[in-house]
Amino acid sequence: MAALNLTPSDPSTFILMGIPGLEAAHIWISIPFATFYIIGLLGNFTVLFVIGKEQTLHKPMYLLLCMLAVTDIATSSSVVPKALCIFWFNLKGITVGGCLTQMFFLHTVAVMHSTVLVTMAFDRYIAICNPLRYATILTKGRIAKLGLVGLIKAVLFILPMPLLLNTLPFCSNHVIPHTHCEPIAVAKISCGDITVNRMTYGLMMTLVIMGSDLTLIAVSYSLITRAVLRISSKEAHQKALNTCTAHICVMLTSYTSVLFTTLTHRFGQGIAPHVHIILADLSFLVPPMLNPIIYGVKTKELRDKVFKYAYVKSRY
Repeated sequence: MAALNLTPSDPSTFILMGIPGLEAAHIWISIPFATFYIIGLLGNFTVLFVIGKEQTLHKPMYLLLCMLAVTDIATSSSVVPKALCIFWFNLKGITVGGCLTQMFFLHTVAVMHSTVLVTMAFDRYIAICNPLRYATILTKGRIAKLGLVGLIKAVLFILPMPLLLNTLPFCSNHVIPHTHCEPIAVAKISCGDITVNRMTYGLMMTLVIMGSDLTLIAVSYSLITRAVLRISSKEAHQKALNTCTAHICVMLTSYTSVLFTTLTHRFGQGIAPHVHIILADLSFLVPPMLNPIIYGVKTKELRDKVFKYAYVKSRY
């Protein structure tokens, strides 16, 4: 309970306030937070377990789904445990190093998540437009290399963010009105010039990273659409489109929540601060919870394997 004795002027520690204005409701807010987090963990670990156990699922599409599950687990785990500590135990203190580490890890995983979605779009393009060469183009080794490239890209893009923030002077105010170390929230409590942080690693980085990834996804799906339209059979049309349904749903939940949160945070001055904070937290909670459910419902092969293990477990 040492966090209760921290003062806003402690030079080695930031104080995360949780959701200012709703302190009395922190316990109630923690209930959906914890519920969404547990559901997300159970869903994503189930996906990893089933794919890991089933040799028939060791295919590029499912290996990419494993990468997506790992990024989902890492995303929610970067935010929720600390938020719950604030809500339940009033443990608001976080060291400056810990704050910058959380920020780096969270946003690196977010960029990696976006890269995985791009790779999944490429996977669907090859599967539909060039199915005969699918196995030779998307090998396990190539998937691993694409994952490594995505990780390197994420680290290179995000590393300057905590490094720039670490150079800022923080005077007497170390109170961050948030549940986690959100970059702009941290920059705003500095008594130095935050123009570079706000512009370079604020809106611009979001637009560059997400804009480039969304462009690649749009190109993939335009080529997929063109290939599907050339198919004369309606049944083949439907089958081809069904293979993309889960990926499209996951993209909508992931990108819509992030874009909406980013834009409202920077341009929604009329929106109450606690609304901004709740929306930001939900963008890290809802997609990791929904993604394994979407793939479980929309992908018959995976769904059948999950039911198989659930049936076996229920017998014992």
